[in-house]
Amino acid sequence: MKSTAIRLQKFLAERGTSSRRKCAGIIQEGHITVNGTVVREPGFRVDPVIDVICRDGKQLGSIKERHRTIILYKPRGYICSTSDKDGRTIYELIKGIPERLVPVGRLDKNSEGLLLMSNDGNLTLKLTHPRFEHEKTYEVTVSGMVDGHVLQKLRSRMLIDGYRIQPAKVNLLRKNTATGRIVLQFVLKEGRNQQIRKMCDQAGLEIHRLVRTKIGNMGISGLKPGQWHDCEISL
Repeated sequence: MKSTAIRLQKFLAERGTSSRRKCAGIIQEGHITVNGTVVREPGFRVDPVIDVICRDGKQLGSIKERHRTIILYKPRGYICSTSDKDGRTIYELIKGIPERLVPVGRLDKNSEGLLLMSNDGNLTLKLTHPRFEHEKTYEVTVSGMVDGHVLQKLRSRMLIDGYRIQPAKVNLLRKNTATGRIVLQFVLKEGRNQQIRKMCDQAGLEIHRLVRTKIGNMGISGLKPGQWHDCEISL
């Protein structure tokens, strides 16, 4: 009979628990038991068909569970977390979904727009790891001076938190003459923590609204804040 044994870290990632890197930390911190025994080695081999694998006492299902991915329009004011200690969570918006979905990348509390959620670990890895360079598009409403010099600065390899970021594509979309506010389009191939907010801060711009509109060729057209739909992604 063909063996179905795989690494525990791989099992957790493919179960949709989190990324492989984060799964390794979950294992090492002692949250996982196999047949009642705590296992702290990410490379420990398990057989999902016959082994009972639990996280914090809750049994995890087989990796044969149907993969599911959705596009959610995350409203402003919601956090990408299972804990509501810091405010309303995105999981309040998908209560009717039986699968355990995790965010594929994140949006901070004050940002809104396209958020992918999935239980497909391989898909999550391919969409979030920088080496795959999936472009993410944002529309950002700002106030302040936006001229050629500022745009050139925003397009440069700015130093953010000690890291020299990859150049972003930044274009002026429109300006509201009544309010003086300007909508800029940012296209990033990486997404460091609050990168656009920190870029604008360095350029002397105040952000009033930040919306992620696309990841690759996937958009939020037709969705209102809080709405979602299933999607099929092949990479």
